[in-house]
Order: sequence, then C-alpha cells, then structure tokens
Amino acid sequence: MSDMTLAPRRRPLWRLFFMPVLLLIAAAAWSAFWFYSASKVDETADAWRAREARSGRIYDCARRSVAGYPFRLEVRCDGASVSLVSQTAEQAATKTPITAKLGEILVVSQIYNPTLLIAEFTAPATIAGPGQPSMIANWSKARSSVAGLPAVPQRISLVFDDPSIDRTDVSPQTPLARARHIELHGRLVEGSAPDHPDIETVLRIEQGSVQGVHPLLAEPFDADVRAILTGLKDFSPKPWPQRFREIQAAGGHVEIVQSRIQQGDLIAVASGSLGLSAEGRLDGELQMTVAGLEKAIAALGIEKMLDEGVPQATLDRVAPGVKTADLNNLLGALDRAIPGLGKAVKQNANVAAAAGINALGKDAMLEGRKARSFPLRFVDGAMFLGPLKVAQAPPLF
Repeated sequence: MSDMTLAPRRRPLWRLFFMPVLLLIAAAAWSAFWFYSASKVDETADAWRAREARSGRIYDCARRSVAGYPFRLEVRCDGASVSLVSQTAEQAATKTPITAKLGEILVVSQIYNPTLLIAEFTAPATIAGPGQPSMIANWSKARSSVAGLPAVPQRISLVFDDPSIDRTDVSPQTPLARARHIELHGRLVEGSAPDHPDIETVLRIEQGSVQGVHPLLAEPFDADVRAILTGLKDFSPKPWPQRFREIQAAGGHVEIVQSRIQQGDLIAVASGSLGLSAEGRLDGELQMTVAGLEKAIAALGIEKMLDEGVPQATLDRVAPGVKTADLNNLLGALDRAIPGLGKAVKQNANVAAAAGINALGKDAMLEGRKARSFPLRFVDGAMFLGPLKVAQAPPLF
C-alpha cells in the first residue's frame, strides 16, 4: 500500500481581513457622524441664541470651539456674556440692561445621548448695568444639567459650591451674599399638559446669608423648599414679567408643598399657596410653625430701632401707619413723666412683639421642641408676621 500525503487546505485570505476592514468602516462611519454633529453645533447654538434674544436674554461668546472626539461633544465658550433686558418689572419700565460676563462655559453632551447637556462655569462673573451697583460673583464649582432637549426640557438642575456675591463699586468691597452650597432643581410634573405645564421646583441652601435686605437674612441659615408652579401658558420665548402677567391672568399660583428653614436655634416650617395680585405683587398665606420664635423677634431689631430714633422708612417695614415723630414724642413724654419709663418700653419692645404674635397663634410641637403655629400673610406684596409688617416684596410685572 502506497503512502498518500494530503496537502493542507488553504483558508481564504479575505477572512483574515474581514474584521479589521469592518472595524475600519465602522470607525470611519462613526467619525463622519461625530464631525457632522460637530458641524451642527454652531447652527444649533445660533438658533438657541436667537430664541433667547426674543426673551430678552442676549448671549454672546468671544471664542467658541468643539472637541471631545470620539464619544463626546465638548463645546467651550471663552469670554461668555449675557445681557438681560426686561427681566424684572423695573427693567421693563426703564429698558436698562444688566450684563454679566464670565471667563468660560464648558458644555458637554455624550454623542449617544444628545438630549442631556451638562455644563460647567468658570468663576468669576462680573455683573453691571447703567444705574446699577457693580458686583462680582465667585464660586469653587458651578454646574448645570438639562435633560429633554431639543424639545421642551423635562428636567433642569443648577448647583453652586461656595458661591459669593460682593459689591465692587464701593470701597472697601462689600459682601452681599454667601453660601456653602446651593441647589436648584426643576422638572415637569408627570401628567401635566404641554400647553399648560406644571413645574415642580426644589431649592436647597446650606449656610446662606444675605446682607442689606432684612435682619433675619443676615445670619447664616439652611433652607429646603419644595414648590409647584401652576398657570404657565407655554414655554415660548418671552420676558419674565410677561410670563408672570400670564400666570396671574390664568389664576396660577405657587404651592409651597414643604419648606424648612433653620438658623441656629430657630427652626421654621411652612406650607401654603402664593399667587399674584393685579399689580403683580405676592398675595396669599403660609401656615408657619416656629420653634425659637424669640430669636426671630430679636432679629427684627425693634429695640435698636426705638433707641436710635426709628427712621420712617424702617418703621414703615415693621409697623406701617405709625409715624416717627409720634413715636419719638410718645417715648419722650413717658421719660418726662416717669424717668426711665421710655427706656423700659424700648427694652421690652421685643417681648411685646413676641407676645403679640403668640396671642395670634397656637401651641405646637416641632421636632420635639415647643413651638408656635401662626399664619404668615402676604397682602399685595407686604409680608406680615402676626401684626408686624416684616418685608415688602417688589412687583413681578
């Protein structure tokens, strides 16, 4: 029997190159898709800028670049600025713009999930306008996210770490606001109609303080507020005063579902509904429960105001209708009749104010502490804590 040698079968060479070629084609197609998407950035950004300009918000970018290949689109804007026109009732009347400028904005989108945008903002930002105080804003980190684009956004978040605002047109530079951390979240309420959307918002502030607005805001506080806004007509571009006017006409309101504020030993929770009057001012009532009420009364500074003679503008905030001259004459007469009586009245003013509020409220318990429950009323922009007018909110349109 003769030996037979079988020659090995040759494999087709094309099989060796099939996978590399397939990968090369896929990479080329993906690259073409990425560069096409990058080429649309300018077109999309310009369309968005035009839409915002119709709302009175004019955005500009000195230099814009696109990177992030192969899986992301990173749009970097150097020399960013925004001019706000007619965004408040005062602006709508005077037509004076407010301009904010900051160094850089970086917007990131995953190429496979273009409906989600994440942005980071580089401090500082300068804020100025004709007849307005110049300010500078700083933060250690600022970022935002928007989900649901390019249609109506379904969810928006804005987060700041260590934000601060200082007034720079005075010497020395004056602090206006500080916080350790701020979060603002908004989303469409599930099931709300697109032509009448309801918006749920959550605001969280850690160790925040605001100077020059009200004594109660000057000391650091923590706040956690959840609210639902109704009465929106649509999301078409328009200035905020016009949108607020539409909300008022539609009978819209802000439902404060839950809020909690803590400032040292003072703890306050509230819920209720706020609407807008025909003049564009806040109207409504919140039911408050407060533990440590005496701290809030002391922060109003009633004793100090009496001791310094009570400027009329300040007196109008806490006791509308009472004239400075009448009050000072009364205290002087008390001192003349019984030396020291006027001083005693001043020193006990806070006690009297607390007693007045306590008389209107009722006993309650809050987080294991004795507390007092009473209404916080808003009447055409004036805020009343019991019998005291403690603030005046400006009109929104």
